Amino acid sequence: MEVIDHSSVARTRLAVLTAHLSSSFDQFGAVSNGILESSICSAAVEPPPNLKGSLVVVDERTGNKYRVPVSEDGTIKATDLKKITTGKNDKGLKLYDPGYLNTAPVRSSICYIDGDEGILRYRGYPIEELSEGSSFLEVAYLLMYGNLPSESQLADWEFAVSQHSAVPQGILDIIHAMPHDAHPMGVLVSAMSALSVFHPDANPALRGQDIYNSKQVRDKQIVRILGKAPTIAAAAYLRMAGRPPVLPSSNLSYSENFLYMLDSLGNRTYTPNPRLARALDILFILHAEHEMNCSTAAARHLASSGVDVYTALSGAVGALYGPLHGGANEAVLKMLSDIGSIDNIPDFIEGVKNRKRKMSGFGHRVYKNYDPRAKVIKKLSEEVFSIVGRDPLIEVAIALEKAALSDEYFVKRKLYPNVDFYSGLIYRAMGFPTEFFPVLFAIPRMAGYLSHWRESLDDPNTKIMRPAQVYTGVWLRHYMPLRERMDTREEDKLGQVSVSNATKRRLAGSGS
Repeated sequence: MEVIDHSSVARTRLAVLTAHLSSSFDQFGAVSNGILESSICSAAVEPPPNLKGSLVVVDERTGNKYRVPVSEDGTIKATDLKKITTGKNDKGLKLYDPGYLNTAPVRSSICYIDGDEGILRYRGYPIEELSEGSSFLEVAYLLMYGNLPSESQLADWEFAVSQHSAVPQGILDIIHAMPHDAHPMGVLVSAMSALSVFHPDANPALRGQDIYNSKQVRDKQIVRILGKAPTIAAAAYLRMAGRPPVLPSSNLSYSENFLYMLDSLGNRTYTPNPRLARALDILFILHAEHEMNCSTAAARHLASSGVDVYTALSGAVGALYGPLHGGANEAVLKMLSDIGSIDNIPDFIEGVKNRKRKMSGFGHRVYKNYDPRAKVIKKLSEEVFSIVGRDPLIEVAIALEKAALSDEYFVKRKLYPNVDFYSGLIYRAMGFPTEFFPVLFAIPRMAGYLSHWRESLDDPNTKIMRPAQVYTGVWLRHYMPLRERMDTREEDKLGQVSVSNATKRRLAGSGS
C-alpha cells in the first residue's frame, strides 16, 4: 500500500504557488483597490413608493366581503386571512407556500435584493462598491451595526476579532478525533455546536433567557464566532491533510491569517501572498450576506426558540452543508469537467434545452438578471489566474456563458450566471479541494448569520417560529388490537435493512 507524505504534498503545493507569485507588496492594503477595476453599480432604481392601503376580498363561496390592510411596504398579515371563513368548521384561510416563495417572516434592514434589476446591497451600499474598496471585517461591522466604522472603530473591531481567534483545546481535540476523511462541513457543524459547551457563560439555558439583553454579552459572542470560524475551518482543512492545527497570527488581516494557518507549516515568519489574500477577502465580502436564504432562515428559526447563538449558527451551517445551497459551485465544476472542451458546448446546450442535461451555475431563486456577485467574481478570476495559473476550464466557462446568453431559450427564461458559476474555478485554482468549497462559503456567512441574530433580538415582533401546515392525512380512525390487523401496503412497510457479514457470523453463533 502506498504511503502518502502529506507534508511533502503540502510543500509541493506551496512551491507551485510560490513559482507564480510575482508580487512583493509589503502591506495588505497596498493592493486593496488594484484587483477590481471600477465598475458600474448594480442598476440604480428608485425606492418603492408608499404602498399603504387595503385589499377588498370578495369570498365567492359566501358572498362576504373583507377588508385586509396593506402596509407601507406592500405586505399583509397572514393572520388577517384567518377571518375569511365559510363557517363553524372552517378555521380560516391559510397561505400554502412551499419553499416560502412569497412569505416574509421578518422585517430586516440588513440586506436588499432586487432580483429583476440585479441589485444586491448591504445596509444600502452596492455590493460592487464594497468589493472594490472595503475589507471583509469592515463589511462585517457594517452588517452588524448598520454603518461603516470610523478608523478607530475599525481598529478596535479588528483587534477584538483577532483576540478571540484562538480555539479551545477541547475543540481541537474533537476535530482531531474525527476520521481523516470526514467532510470538513461536518467538522465545522460539530465544532460550532461544541462551542456552546465551552462557553456556558453565554447559554440562555444556563444563565437565563435575558442573558442576550446585555450588549456586552452579545458583542462578545459576535467577535468570538467571527474570530474562531477561520481557525476551526483551517483546523478542519489541516485534518484532511493529516497535519496538526496552526495557531492564528494576530499580526495579519482576516484573510491573510486564514491563509497563514493553511500554508505556513508552522513557520511563524511565513506571510501569504497579499494579492491572493485580497482576492479571498473579496470573495468573503461577496458571500457575507444574502438576505433570508435557507441557512439564514435556519439561524433565525433556531434563535427564535431562545437557544444559544452557537447552536443556532451550527444549525445554519448544517443547512449550508446541503448541495442545493452551499455546495452548488461543486456542481458547476463537475458540469464544466463533463463538457470538457469548447467544441462540446453546442451539444451540451441542446441537451439542456431537451431536458437531458442540467446546467449548473445559471439561474437563481431570487435573481432574474445577472447576479451582481458573478460579475465581480468573473473579473476576480483573471487576477487569481495571473498569480497561480489559468484553469483550463475557464475557457469552457466563458464560452458556455456566451453561448447561453445569446440563446433565446435561456434569455427568455432569464437564466443568467450566478455567484457559483465562477467561484468554484477560483477556489480550485487556489488549491482548495471541492469538499472545502462550502467551508469557504460558511466562514464569511457567519457575519450575515450574526447580524440577523442580533437584529432578531431587538425586533419586538420576534416570536418563536411555528409554521402552520395543511393536514392531508386520515381524518379519524380507532385503535385496533394487534391480532386483528392486516399487513399494510408494500410501500408502507419497513424496507430491507442490509445486514453485514460480521452480524451474520454473530447471529450464527449460540449462547444465552
